[in-house]
Amino acid sequence: MSVQLGVSGFSGRPSIISNICSITLRRPALPPHNRISSEIYKPYPGRMDSMLAASLPSPGTLTLVRRPLPILGPRDVLLSVEATTLCGTDLRIVTGQKTHGVTPGVILGHEIAARVWKLGADLRPGIDAPTPGTQVGLAPEITCGHCVPCTAGRSNVCANMALFGTGVDGGLADVIRVPERALACITPSACEIAPPLLALAEPLSCCLRARTRLPITSTSRVLILGTGPIGLIHCALAAAAGASVMACGRPARLDPALALGASTVTAAHGDELVATVREWSGGAGADVVIIAVGDPGLVPIAARCTAIGGYISCFAGFPAGTLAQIDPNLIHYRELTISGSANATLEDYAAAVATLSTGALDLSPLITHEFPLTQVEAALDAVRSRVGLKVVVCPGRGKPTEC
Repeated sequence: MSVQLGVSGFSGRPSIISNICSITLRRPALPPHNRISSEIYKPYPGRMDSMLAASLPSPGTLTLVRRPLPILGPRDVLLSVEATTLCGTDLRIVTGQKTHGVTPGVILGHEIAARVWKLGADLRPGIDAPTPGTQVGLAPEITCGHCVPCTAGRSNVCANMALFGTGVDGGLADVIRVPERALACITPSACEIAPPLLALAEPLSCCLRARTRLPITSTSRVLILGTGPIGLIHCALAAAAGASVMACGRPARLDPALALGASTVTAAHGDELVATVREWSGGAGADVVIIAVGDPGLVPIAARCTAIGGYISCFAGFPAGTLAQIDPNLIHYRELTISGSANATLEDYAAAVATLSTGALDLSPLITHEFPLTQVEAALDAVRSRVGLKVVVCPGRGKPTEC
């Protein structure tokens, strides 16, 4: 039997905004494998003195260690981690390619689904923090609330941001401590769903953030460049808005793009891609182009594929120090708008949790591989070799599975 947990009394964070992007989402019934019994996912029992954790002693070195449980302060919360999905950022941290903002010894993992285990002595259950037993997502962005970006409504680019999984211990562990300054990051799920699916609230929230800057409607033609998990989420969102979607990416990722809502797919690139887009759009070009892979060479191609008055979103992060060359006359004469998007606000994250937990958007096809925490290295190898789409690590599980 599925369980719904009452969380309406929790006032420690902004209210859920399920319609943040002003789109109409399809609401299919949750498939049976997304309905989770409360008998399967329980909080940890009261007595426990240590936990497993995947930490980074130094750049390029990941170590699975057993360490004492985090100390619970009077206004802290301990969460029992149920699932952490991996992304390319985790891989770049592990290989040493990304070091900025990474604290030595930090526990990795920022796409987190968990369950409230213990509250600090000064916290009131259901008021200051969700009641123990509540299934929650954890937004990774810990913001200051007083810098210029925060006060301007852009907390997603907070000047003093800390992140779970890079600067603060993250979700590749049995238990995670949420300090008082990050209590607003705890986001209750409206109803019980599969923890791997709830963990996808983090990448979904980033995509929702980008959507606030893109006028995608039922009459839009949307081109997605890149068919990794992020590109596929953008496909699903654009399709849910009723747009006509073309996805461009690796041949092996084109079928998943079709499954997630793309009406047309292609592995073309360069001049061939431009010609393919022109043919698809009746010569006009795409109204919106989303660059969902960090290849700076795609920026000038995106401009050539965009319709007059169209929008280009540089969604992906690009390698540090790289440059993109673009004909400024394309921007000038075609009146193009180019924007970026980074991270997400707490409101974006709440909208993502609501979207997933109510079944408004089904991203379960993205989850292809599941590993126990004891095999986190194998999970990262799966990400590195692109054997699937989203790889999930579940503490307390046994053998790895292919979903």
